[in-house]
Amino acid sequence: MRTQSEEIIIQGTPGSPGISFGPVHVMARGFSAPDVYKIQEDQIKREQARFEAALEKTKQQLDQLRNHIENLSGEEEGQIFDAHLMVLEDQTLLTRVSKAIRERRQNAEYAFYAVIQKFLEAMRRINDSYLRERATDIDDVCQRVLRNFSQDTDSQATDRPDHQHILIAYDLSPSDTASIDRNHVLGFATEQGSVNSHTAILARSLGIPSIVGLKEAVIDIKTLSEAILDGYSGALILNPSEETTQKYRALAKKKTLALRELDTLREKDTSTSDGHRITLSANIEFTNELPQVTQSGAEGVGLFRTEFLLLGAGEIPDESQQEKVYTKVIESVSPHLSIIRTLDAGGDKLPAEPLSQPEPNPFLGWRGIRVSLTRNALFKEQLRAILRASAKGKIGVMFPMISGISEVLAAKQLLKESMDELDKAGVSFDPNIEVGVMIEIPSAAVMADAIAKEVDFFSIGTNDLIQYTVAVDRVNPHVAHLYKPTHPSVIRLMEMTVSAAKDNGIWTGVCGEMAGQLAITPLLVGLGIDELSVSPHILPSIKKAVCSLSQSECAEMVQQALKCKTSPEIAALSTNMAERCYPELID
Repeated sequence: MRTQSEEIIIQGTPGSPGISFGPVHVMARGFSAPDVYKIQEDQIKREQARFEAALEKTKQQLDQLRNHIENLSGEEEGQIFDAHLMVLEDQTLLTRVSKAIRERRQNAEYAFYAVIQKFLEAMRRINDSYLRERATDIDDVCQRVLRNFSQDTDSQATDRPDHQHILIAYDLSPSDTASIDRNHVLGFATEQGSVNSHTAILARSLGIPSIVGLKEAVIDIKTLSEAILDGYSGALILNPSEETTQKYRALAKKKTLALRELDTLREKDTSTSDGHRITLSANIEFTNELPQVTQSGAEGVGLFRTEFLLLGAGEIPDESQQEKVYTKVIESVSPHLSIIRTLDAGGDKLPAEPLSQPEPNPFLGWRGIRVSLTRNALFKEQLRAILRASAKGKIGVMFPMISGISEVLAAKQLLKESMDELDKAGVSFDPNIEVGVMIEIPSAAVMADAIAKEVDFFSIGTNDLIQYTVAVDRVNPHVAHLYKPTHPSVIRLMEMTVSAAKDNGIWTGVCGEMAGQLAITPLLVGLGIDELSVSPHILPSIKKAVCSLSQSECAEMVQQALKCKTSPEIAALSTNMAERCYPELID
């Protein structure tokens, strides 16, 4: 049994870098249904008016939050709340609520709650983690609207203390994060969320150390417990000993000095000590992340995920709307390359296309390029939008979930047809747009020599490549320990892919999580990877790591690694080199 003062370490996922020290405050948060009561026919108009008033008040609050964030971090970060405003202006939603009030004869707040909860439940069941994250944004709006039905919301009470503390919560909405008082909140940890959530994006923008995915934190942690929050490793240390505190004080000082040094590397080429150049680009999903891309010193966008753009609003944007988004990405990172990945989600996410029954295993089902090749009109609309944007700058198109060459040829044929259609309409585009594929299925890696003859680049999606190679769902606690980035078979497939690319004169990038793992950087450099695409917040550290390595030494290490029989052996080779070459970056 633990004593009250025993040091306890709870491990989560890093959300925003930084280290903070102080007492914790646990914020219990619930989203309970509002009271429900019957209304008479002559009260329907009154309830409609109450609904409209709550919406208007919410819009005013969101405008204020957007202005607040724009003043702190710039216009792009403030645009996160544009998605919230879109929910309030969604005519389908408004019509359904009005219909519910009229037909159910129930009070407005409950009618609103019932309609939006049904939509939220559908989003939470989506297998795509990026789209599931968007449910948090809608949840945030819903809670605001419900609070604004009350008459006493002008001076909403808060349970947050007025002293400096580390905030612990089940989840924080984007507006909660934007409203954080930096004078009091030193950092925060949540049970829910991911590094790609709006909350994490805002935390990084505002410079607030954070951890996400800290399981059972609200139940297990006591308010006022002394703690250290490590936003670099994702660890929350409760009741830290004096020795641990001194260790983290020294680490915080070291990180501060290292960050200052990283800032001086912003304009420097990313080259190893023996002159091997590697392109560092950024993975993004939203245009509001573009300022971070620029600030990080990234040489373009190596992966722009289009799932939320296409599916997040419930209605797929048309060709013109998509073109505007892709053009914004291009212009923000010009003259560098922007790579747009075509839709990489299951067919069950498409509007008005419900499957007759859920797929038993969606990761092995109808998703990615398989959906695009059976929904040509949707696919070509996206391709034409990308081509239209190509007239504005350097852009590439990338096809996901390729399992063999036939899918590559079919996708290229539809790209050619899209070019012909634009040419016939007199629309400008780049006829030499770069075409690439994701190597994330073992069969694609095995056939890389043939596929390389048909494309301009490979991008290795290590997350799925590992999952499919070792047959492990990494979120399944029973087998998650088998998910090993340095599994010998994974490294051999990556080496096979890079070799095939070089033999055919094309380049290879890595856009999965391995690209952002500092302990694995020597392995990737040694494999001969040409480009690493990572989250903007980790990019400066990866640049420092690459510049500290010798490509020839890394290549020799990889030859040893290819002879290893176990994952720990390979991990040790790479980690040892990382610790020797850039110890200040390795915790």
